[in-house]
Amino acid sequence: MTLFLLVLLAALVFEYINGFHDTANAIATVVSTKVLTPRAAIVWAAGWNLLGALAGTAVAKTISGGLVDAASVNMLTVLSALLAAIVWNLFTWWLGLPSSSSHALIGGLCGAALATAHGNWNVLIWSVTDAKGAHAGLWPKVVLPMFSSPLLGFIGGALLMWLLTIILHKTTPRIVNLIFGKAQLISAGFMGFGHGSNDAQKTMGIITLALFTATTSGAFNDLPEWASFLRVTEFKGIPFWVVITCAITMAAGTAAGGWRIIRTMGHKMVKLQPVQGFAAETTAATILYVTASIGVPVSTTHVISTSIMGVGASKRLSAVKWGVVERIIWAWVLTLPITGLLGYGMVRLSHLFGY
Repeated sequence: MTLFLLVLLAALVFEYINGFHDTANAIATVVSTKVLTPRAAIVWAAGWNLLGALAGTAVAKTISGGLVDAASVNMLTVLSALLAAIVWNLFTWWLGLPSSSSHALIGGLCGAALATAHGNWNVLIWSVTDAKGAHAGLWPKVVLPMFSSPLLGFIGGALLMWLLTIILHKTTPRIVNLIFGKAQLISAGFMGFGHGSNDAQKTMGIITLALFTATTSGAFNDLPEWASFLRVTEFKGIPFWVVITCAITMAAGTAAGGWRIIRTMGHKMVKLQPVQGFAAETTAATILYVTASIGVPVSTTHVISTSIMGVGASKRLSAVKWGVVERIIWAWVLTLPITGLLGYGMVRLSHLFGY
């Protein structure tokens, strides 16, 4: 029971860090275009994050039972996965790099599960087809979206900006800024909703995995009747108290801000106008909404970053500061392997000390 409480605490710490680490995803563009002040933007994003986190549980179900063999997972596995993700998120936040919290958690979980299974790679679910014919596993739910979603973000952002440029080419810059200064409030809210609906669900899934592990291992056998809500015997539903807790925690983290990453995304990568911010946010939020509804845990960071790149490149390639982009891409490439190694190492180290 003590280990479960540590897991729950680590999960909430991860969710809080996810909130302020990924705040930039929702508000960097609306801050950089001066449509909202930083404080107002954070409040706006936090509210929409909360609503998005309450919107569904498809992604949570993928995390809790669709990536690793739950029968081979114990509390130490889950705790190590969370700690690996927390360490990487804090490190990249300190550097001001918008890395993926989603991939940090998934990488940590895979590495920790592999160590728990003593190097048996079969513990990782690469690709399966369920009874309904839907594809699940790391390949269709993580690896393919890791490449396809940033590509969609870049192309979608560029196409939408190109279309808006054609439509507005006879409109004065003053009128364009006036219209899209207001419209960007909607797109920023939509982006916050998309972030909440995707990212908050990942922690819901990891907590549910911990509840299932504790239930099946017998850790909850002596629980009093009033605490029976902690028992989870299958993955067909995410407990409502888990949904509420994660939603509130992420919203609180978002409200704390994340200025290092906001500066990188909102100012250093591309200089944005309100119409460009609208195009980037609308593109990214649409991708996030669609993927969340089908249970694909894509990276919010990857999608909004490439949408911003696409919007900037639609004008001219030199508008994008490719040196900054290169640093960001390296953080993306390294996230899964490094957190996988961290998760693996933490489990192995615990085994050496007799845990």
